[in-house]
Amino acid sequence: MTYEKEDVLRRVREEKIRTIQLWFVDILGFLKCISITSRELESAFEYGKGFDGSSIAGFAEAEESDILARPDPSTFCLLPWTVGENIVARMFCDIFTPDGEPYPADPRAILRRVTERARKKGFAYLVGPELEYFYFGSEEVPEVIDQGGYFELISNDFAETLRNQAVKALETMEIPVEASHHEVSPSQHELDLQYAEALVMADSVVTARMVVKEIASQSGVHATFMPKPLPNVNGSGMHTHQSLFQNGNNAFFDPESEHHLSLVAQQFMAGQLRHVREFCAVTNQWVNSYKRLVPGYEAPVYISWARRNRTALIRVPDYRRGNEKATRIEIRSPDPACNPYLAFAVLLAAGLKGIEEQYELPPPVEPNIYKMQATERAERNLEALPVSLHEARRLMQESELVRQTLGDHVFNKFLINKEMEWEEYRTQVTPLELKKGLASL
Repeated sequence: MTYEKEDVLRRVREEKIRTIQLWFVDILGFLKCISITSRELESAFEYGKGFDGSSIAGFAEAEESDILARPDPSTFCLLPWTVGENIVARMFCDIFTPDGEPYPADPRAILRRVTERARKKGFAYLVGPELEYFYFGSEEVPEVIDQGGYFELISNDFAETLRNQAVKALETMEIPVEASHHEVSPSQHELDLQYAEALVMADSVVTARMVVKEIASQSGVHATFMPKPLPNVNGSGMHTHQSLFQNGNNAFFDPESEHHLSLVAQQFMAGQLRHVREFCAVTNQWVNSYKRLVPGYEAPVYISWARRNRTALIRVPDYRRGNEKATRIEIRSPDPACNPYLAFAVLLAAGLKGIEEQYELPPPVEPNIYKMQATERAERNLEALPVSLHEARRLMQESELVRQTLGDHVFNKFLINKEMEWEEYRTQVTPLELKKGLASL
């Protein structure tokens, strides 16, 4: 059901819901919340709920800190772990200035701006992410709670119970889950959300991360979407399936083309391939993100596309060849610790750039890229993704595409934040350095 303002007010009144949480995220994708009582709800719809933006990462400066969170009634739902007299509802918010203008640091507004640009061209941007994450015994130590492997079913599996509870909660919140399963690494799991338009999906990703963590915490377990919490095993990605629909039809599908990919799909993919190094700091925003993007752990390293080859950056799934609705592309570099609003915004902007400027798609690369010699990769002109946040930040700083997509405010604030993170990391002395250096140097 899609709620309007009056639907929400009526339901809150009829079900005697006393507490409503107003959700939004900062520029890094961290969830923020203002709780209001039911008597404040109508005023929040009308005027927004004021708060101090100077304490939110990437938002206002102290001298311009008054901003407003206005709830979006279409996102209304109940939090399934709250019951009885303590039941709590939540809505995502759009952020505005006191003058009623969309706030430039609001990630939701940034994604909405790019999707509206696509809509003016006749396109709806649909995405379906695969969220990988780990369960650990505590927040302080990454102690696995199972030794399962890919798709493994374990007797009396506590982690599977937690995962199933998360799926049930998400379905209750009207967030469909296509599948869930154990992933490759010990204690690693995956939720595949059913595809939806990008703004709806970004809300769903933020909600799913919260739900997974909340349900785990209630059982004394810590869930983390950190890209690479354990060495020597696969890290967690957010493979993102993408398609454009036009007048109800899949604009990526062409039954006559070799791979059933339309010219629109080829140009869209070419745009992401050409600009991925520029937007990598957004889709992979942490120092730790680049510990995952290394050869040998099923994460992409080199910029290429293919059908079956899972070492490629972009893959064209081949499960239902020739099926219009199933035709899509899957970009494999993003990780689940990104800000999904900004990540989907730059992915879409890069794809649209490819369409607008009619980029030519390079040939597919089907052999295992990890097993290629350096000379063969050079012959195929295979560039690598950035190897560190420092490199990714430098490439983003030079990108007009990313600047235009995020807007000057978020672009500059994001770069400053990433520079601070890199400097903090660069000046640390790690246990590995101590182990190798104390005794021998």
